[in-house]
Amino acid sequence: MHATCGIARAAPKRAGPVGGVVLGGDYQGLGIARSLGRRGVPVCVLDDEHSIARFSRYVQRSVRISNMRDDGPFVEDLLTVGRQLGLDGWVLFPTRDETVAAIARNSERLKADFRVSTASWNTVRWAWDKRNTYRLAETVGVPTPRTWRPRSGEALEAIDGEPPFAVKPAIKENFLYATKVKAWRADSAHELRLRWRDAVELVGPAETMIQEFIPGDGSYQYAYCALWQHGRPVATMTARRLRQHPPEFGRASTFVETLDEPKLEELSERLLRAIDYDGLVELEYKRDPRDRRFKLLDFNARTWGYHTIAPAAGVDFAYLAYKQQLGGAPEPRRATPGVRWVRLLTDLPTAVVQLANRQLRARAYLRSLRSAHVEAVFSRTDPLPGLVELSLIPYLSVKRGF
Repeated sequence: MHATCGIARAAPKRAGPVGGVVLGGDYQGLGIARSLGRRGVPVCVLDDEHSIARFSRYVQRSVRISNMRDDGPFVEDLLTVGRQLGLDGWVLFPTRDETVAAIARNSERLKADFRVSTASWNTVRWAWDKRNTYRLAETVGVPTPRTWRPRSGEALEAIDGEPPFAVKPAIKENFLYATKVKAWRADSAHELRLRWRDAVELVGPAETMIQEFIPGDGSYQYAYCALWQHGRPVATMTARRLRQHPPEFGRASTFVETLDEPKLEELSERLLRAIDYDGLVELEYKRDPRDRRFKLLDFNARTWGYHTIAPAAGVDFAYLAYKQQLGGAPEPRRATPGVRWVRLLTDLPTAVVQLANRQLRARAYLRSLRSAHVEAVFSRTDPLPGLVELSLIPYLSVKRGF
C-alpha cells in the first residue's frame, strides 16, 4: 500500500534499496513504476498534476510538487524531496521533455544525490531544439522533410514549396502546452500566413518552423526505440504507429505494433553514433509515400508513451535502464516483431473520427482491438490507476487534450 506524501511530511534520510524516482505520473510514468515495481524495486512518483501512477500498487510514495516546467523550482523541489525522503542514489526517470532538459542542464548537481539516467546537456540539446535535430540529420545524411525558418513576412513569402505545410515549433514545450497539438496544418498560402503569425505570437519567429507536409496518416509513422550505452545500442525496438491522437499530427500513439525494419536501425544508429549517445531514446519517422524514404520528425531523449509494449516484446527498457545505472551491462537484445499495444482511452475517440470519415471499418477496428497484447493503463493485477483515469477524463481533456 502506498502513501501520498507532501514535502512537509518527509521522513528522515535512511539507507535502503536503490529505487526509481518517476518524474511525471501519467500513463507513461505508470508504465515505468510497474516495470520497476514488479521486480521489487521501490518507486517514488513526483508530479505537478493530478495523475494516475500514485494509485498503483507498485508505488510506495508520491509527492505533489508545485512546478515541473521551470528548471530552478523543479530542481530545488527534487533535491528537497530526495533528501527528506531518503532517496539517496535512486535513479531518476523523466517522462517529459522539459524535465529531461532540466536534469541534463543540472546533471552535475543532481548526481551528488541521484543516479541520472538522462544523457548530458551536450547530447540532449540535439533533441531539445529541432533546429539542432535537423541540422544533425543533414550532417549525417538522415532524410528529413523540407524545412524553412522564416524570420519575417518577406521571408515567409519567399518559401518555394507547395502546400500543404506544417507549422511547428523548434522547441515544442510552450507551443504544446498552449495549443495541445504538435503542429498546425496550412492548406494554402493565405492559411500559412495566418498560422505562421499565430505561432510567432506564441513562441517567436526564431522558434517557428515551416515544413512540407508529408502525405499519410499515423499509419505512415514509425519509430526507432533503444537503450544506448557507451555509444552503442544494447536494446532495440522498431515500431509502427497504426493509429495516433490527433489523427493527423499525433501528439500520442494510440495503437502500435512492433516490426522488423533494418533501415530504421541503420538511419538511427548513424545519427546517435555521431553524438555518442547514452541512455533511452525514441526517434520518430514518417515514411514518405512519394519516395518511400523514412524522414526524421522527432527526437525524444527519454521513455515514450507506448514504452509499455516493450516488456511483452522482450525488451523492458525502463528496467534495463535501471540496471544500467546500477552498473549492469545488459546483454544485447532486440524486440520481437508482431507485438501490439493500445491505449483505449485515446484510441476509441480516434477510431470514431476515422470511422466517421470512412478511413476505418468497424470490423477491422474490432479485429485490431482483439489482436492487442498490451493495454497502456488497464491491468487486472493493478486495476486502480485505470479506474482513476476514467474519473480524470474531464481534467485530462482540459489540461492536455488527452
